[in-house]
Amino acid sequence: MGSAWVFPGQGSQKVGMAAGVLDLPGARERFTLASDLIDRDLLAICQGEAGSDAAGSDLNDTRNTQPGLFVVESLLVDALHARGQRPERVAGHSLGELVALYAAGVFDAETGLRLMHRRSELMAAAGGGAMTAVIGFERAALESLVAETEGVVIANDNSDAQVVLSGTPEAVAQVCAALTCKRAIPLAVSGAFHSPFMAGAAEAFAATLEPIPFADASVPVLSNTDPTPETSGEALKRRLISQMTTGVRWRETMTQLGADGIDTVLEIGPGNVLSGLIRRSCDGVTTIQVAGAADLPA
Repeated sequence: MGSAWVFPGQGSQKVGMAAGVLDLPGARERFTLASDLIDRDLLAICQGEAGSDAAGSDLNDTRNTQPGLFVVESLLVDALHARGQRPERVAGHSLGELVALYAAGVFDAETGLRLMHRRSELMAAAGGGAMTAVIGFERAALESLVAETEGVVIANDNSDAQVVLSGTPEAVAQVCAALTCKRAIPLAVSGAFHSPFMAGAAEAFAATLEPIPFADASVPVLSNTDPTPETSGEALKRRLISQMTTGVRWRETMTQLGADGIDTVLEIGPGNVLSGLIRRSCDGVTTIQVAGAADLPA
């Protein structure tokens, strides 16, 4: 039996999330590096001190959310490593996959921040789509509707009872109107993420990734596009290139963790969304939230 580290993505951010990591070694330097990259005071945005009453919405801007989560989560990774902690598997949800790759030693923190900055800019610019979370449905009926409706895909297959649809606003609304479900919740996003509509952004991100060396991972990574364990740096790069246009296969990731004998999962970063999914889907697995320095295991 063993442990896995998982990293949440966009939607887990919260104003004040930096407070729990500021006393960790290198924290302010990493926030400064990120701020220089994005040309905004990322720490102030994370702390709700951006100089306006819309500080919360500033953090929810994709261009701030993604670098902010990377800084917080990567600092917690460093602190765990400094305590001699090592997982048997790592996985991240959407942008969390880049933190998982960092945790596995595929690239350094500066490279990770540069990639996250580029990814966030491309995704923010890819507007015109819609995403809706669907909860409590009959899977065969949902898959049939999606297959019959042009312009919509399952972007995040989070669990047996929860998915996120992505596509044109009209197609997403059409599927939701025809589907019997407990809830359909439109998400406040700027584009149809994790769908073929991100092809232009994915092509640009691939050009950014191509010259960057990816080291072989020190621990197997379960990717969003293929949740089978992988350590080859080149294979992990190919999977990351595909991530923008394909769905997040989190339901299969959880199944893989169970098949690999994982009995303890640390969710590293703000919130407990992934922990909740794992508790409801994986019998006998203990989840631990590590949102700040006070949560670090001894």
